[in-house]
Amino acid sequence: MTTLSDLGIRQRTLSKARVLLDALPYMREHFDKTVVVKLGGASMSDDRLAQRFAEDIALLRMVGVRPIVVHGGGPQISALSERLGLTPEFRDGHRVTDAETLEVAKMVLVGKVNKDIVMHVNRAGVPALGLSGDDGNLLVATKRSGVGGEDLGFVGDVTAVNRDLLFQLMQSAVPVIASVATDGNGQSYNVNADLVAAAVAASVEAAKIVLLTDVPGVIQDDELVSEMTVDDAEGLVDSGHVSGGMIPKLEAVVRAMRSGVMRAHIVDGRVEHALILELFTPEGMGTMVTHPAPVPVVEVSE
Repeated sequence: MTTLSDLGIRQRTLSKARVLLDALPYMREHFDKTVVVKLGGASMSDDRLAQRFAEDIALLRMVGVRPIVVHGGGPQISALSERLGLTPEFRDGHRVTDAETLEVAKMVLVGKVNKDIVMHVNRAGVPALGLSGDDGNLLVATKRSGVGGEDLGFVGDVTAVNRDLLFQLMQSAVPVIASVATDGNGQSYNVNADLVAAAVAASVEAAKIVLLTDVPGVIQDDELVSEMTVDDAEGLVDSGHVSGGMIPKLEAVVRAMRSGVMRAHIVDGRVEHALILELFTPEGMGTMVTHPAPVPVVEVSE
């Protein structure tokens, strides 16, 4: 005889099956594709969120997606800088980086944050390998100037990515890349992690770039913009209608998509499993950036 308890268990089981089946088309869409994920903000300082992010990365890898993780560590760099008596300074979303700040950034990004992310992904069940742009000349950069030619110190712009090295690493592990680059001659540069993610995504011809941040997405007139085109994103940057950390994020989206990446997502990384919710559900939860729809060609008969 079937009891009410049995019926309840069966219903819950069916609900779980429906969730998996609903996700199946999105898993199929992303199968054998490369997705570059930039991790930033609270997702790295909150241990619970870091674990959930690692689980998301593990799930992507296990269902046939090739994830690459790029990370910054702004809050952690600022915290250590202040402890050492250094005052953090930002201009248009970029950290002004003198020699002392560069050393702090390398200690935090390469020595601490990178290894913590690798540890979490390994614990989630898939192999991860941590590296920075200095390793194997993975990220080669030149000095970046601020708006109006301001000197930002040792802040760089990525000019080349060692894609062959990345392709080799992806065969056996999830690359986790700290946003430190090299000029190829021994000088390191601090690079905005969003822009690193864009350069990496363009280099490996990623299908998508996902930026996990501390805001719900792009906000206009106090409303979340759930979808926009890359033209819209470029217009916001050029018009000055965005400020602070959103500037390099939209700049990164535009760079990646102008280089062939098909879609970008700016997502609130403070939400547990935000990455899976954005990629594997129809609703999504952040701002999705797409290419404009092609104008249909109308044939005129003579």
